[in-house]
Amino acid sequence: MEKREYLLSPNPIVRYFEKPAELFTKNDLIRYVQDNDIQMINFHYVAEDGRLKTLNFVINNLEYLESILSAGERVDGSSLFSHIKAGESDLYVIPKYRTAFVNPFNQTPTLGLMCSFFTKEGKPLESSPEFILHKAARVLKEKTGFDYEVMGELEYYIITDEEELFPAEDQKGYHASGPFNKTGDFRTEAMRLIASCGGRIKYGHSEVGNFILNGKNYEQNEIEFLPSPVEDAANQLVIAKWILRNLAYEYGVTITFAPKITVGKAGSGLHIHTRLMKDGKNALTLNGELTHTAHKLIAGYLRYAPSLTAFGNTNPTSYFRLVPNQEAPTTICWGDRNRSALVRVPLGWTGKSNMAQIVNPNEKEEFLDFSYKQTVEFRCPDGSANIYLLLAGLTVAAKDGLLWDKALDFARKTYVDINIFDKQNNEKVAALEVLPDSCHKSALKLEKHKADYLNDGIFTADIIEQIISDLKSFDDENIRERAAKDPEILENLVREFFHCG
Repeated sequence: MEKREYLLSPNPIVRYFEKPAELFTKNDLIRYVQDNDIQMINFHYVAEDGRLKTLNFVINNLEYLESILSAGERVDGSSLFSHIKAGESDLYVIPKYRTAFVNPFNQTPTLGLMCSFFTKEGKPLESSPEFILHKAARVLKEKTGFDYEVMGELEYYIITDEEELFPAEDQKGYHASGPFNKTGDFRTEAMRLIASCGGRIKYGHSEVGNFILNGKNYEQNEIEFLPSPVEDAANQLVIAKWILRNLAYEYGVTITFAPKITVGKAGSGLHIHTRLMKDGKNALTLNGELTHTAHKLIAGYLRYAPSLTAFGNTNPTSYFRLVPNQEAPTTICWGDRNRSALVRVPLGWTGKSNMAQIVNPNEKEEFLDFSYKQTVEFRCPDGSANIYLLLAGLTVAAKDGLLWDKALDFARKTYVDINIFDKQNNEKVAALEVLPDSCHKSALKLEKHKADYLNDGIFTADIIEQIISDLKSFDDENIRERAAKDPEILENLVREFFHCG
């Protein structure tokens, strides 16, 4: 890529060096600090709760700057991970130069860097979420030859004071424009800041969910990303949630990624789009058709789906979103463009016509290959997810699907070309497996498939056991039936988990 093309990057560090972030070096960052009056360094990392953590440094001199960029710093691992004992809690955090961004909120010019955890022996912490994801991506590449890329759809509600002017129709906010959508300026400012910090934004829009509750206006929005290597995609989603919350704090409004807020209104999901790449080509399509590789990938997701909820649907409110006869999926099946299915193959630009030329007749007629756009979407996760562990789980599922000798047959059996919510299709739907309906059942599914996640040394036993224990601690077996009789149960859960993830 020519250097001038980097001038379009919203990331100021990329523009400054006219090269991609993955090529940043320690000397580059030192030069950027010196040339741009950067006065502080922030280390960021994600621990057990899935949220961004921060360690602040004042730059005293060049020697100190080189020291922290080279050697990192020491942190208390027992305060970050419950499975680490206080008697052996010291960990190192080591910055990853490619993740550098200029903090958009600090008045003092500050450079932020995502970090990895290391042990006292100077080795990566096997149980840290980001290293589990790293191992998963590495093993998939080694065993299949594919690079795994991900793009997330980050849904959230923003809550403001009720306004009487231009009220939006209840649950009909999809792609609404102002003034019917009141928080568009917030969304576009968030997108600008996320992009400046390295997030590869595809687009943003208002979502279907909007309603008035107790004098407050609830508006659902979505920011979708472009495909990135799975580890980078995880970093982008974590930083995006951090930015959205900080921006909401500055605006004096509330934001939530909670899966469910109230009965009868759309919940917020975290749909994950994926693709497999080899030699720069998308392996999911050939001549406008899904490949066997794509079918194997889908089979892997469906086979692992019940236990993947342990990483992607992590508190009781998740299972008030995953209810029958709503757009959030409950049945383990897949389909083309079918939003009622757990795995969806979205519209993929496989036609031979040049649509842009049709509506712009002054353009020359030419066929452009957009097969790189094709993805496979996994639709059940939500904002409660630990993003690194969720994407690691999906990577394991993808790997095993590609290597499974029964994958193609399984994909055929689980394909649907119907709306599974129509009553006339009840008989066909009854033959399909369903997702867990509580954290308790999700924990049981993870117990059953524990060995699959431990294979190849990707997940660690202590992390799996901790997740199982945490899920069971909610004691939410039959929670939906109980809440149907007592609405206060859901209300209390929403308050408890309003700021999850």
